Amino acid sequence: MNVVTNENLGLALLLPLLAGLATAVGSLLGIFLRKPNARFMAITLGFSAGVMIYVSFAELLQEGISAVGFIPANLSFFGGLLLMLGVDALTPHQYLAEHHKIGQRPRNGELLRAGVFCAIGIAIHNFPEGMATFAGTLQDPALGIAIATAIAIHNIPEGLAISVPVYAATGSRRKAFWWSVFSGLAEPVGALLAALVLQPFLNDTVLGYVLAAVGGIMVFVSLDELVPIAKSYDREHDAILGGIMGMAVMAISIWLLS
Repeated sequence: MNVVTNENLGLALLLPLLAGLATAVGSLLGIFLRKPNARFMAITLGFSAGVMIYVSFAELLQEGISAVGFIPANLSFFGGLLLMLGVDALTPHQYLAEHHKIGQRPRNGELLRAGVFCAIGIAIHNFPEGMATFAGTLQDPALGIAIATAIAIHNIPEGLAISVPVYAATGSRRKAFWWSVFSGLAEPVGALLAALVLQPFLNDTVLGYVLAAVGGIMVFVSLDELVPIAKSYDREHDAILGGIMGMAVMAISIWLLS
């Protein structure tokens, strides 16, 4: 495994910030542009899921096994899954479009509440994603970039999900934008906390456990959020096509960088 350097540390803090700010991109799409094409959403979300799933099994879990052994790494991996399951159970966040009936127009109070609750829930869910990007970047900057890119892609529709109801309820582009930014800033905060907590104790063994747990976190995010939402936009096989493309891109990049 790569030795942690101060240079990697700076990048490990920068990448979660950039990934988190992708919610602002989604916010701007919701405020100023028309709703993105359904096929585009299905393919890009599927692509993000493919990247995260492939990285989790081909890189993160394998690095954990190499560092601490098969059973400890897998225990850490499933610990990451259970951690995210607990976070999801305690702070559910649902997109308004997932349960809103066609032809039934929600009231402004319902829209505002949906947008604010969505922002708070997504912020809490983004917190461990920032830690995941931080840990992956410490191990390998190229791996961190791949994780941050995948997270940024799926942060765009999250920003959209926040800004649309808030803007519709209040008529304020500023409020819609800043609620989306707030949710995204949880990513660098998570990375900063990971730096403060992990850095004094960080070595190859600790990093091995962390990377395996990060793999579990990313698999959960992919299966619980990205794949279902991608399928909700899917008319045929666009989501799985995007997933295959994401896995193929990661496989090729790993091969080229190895």
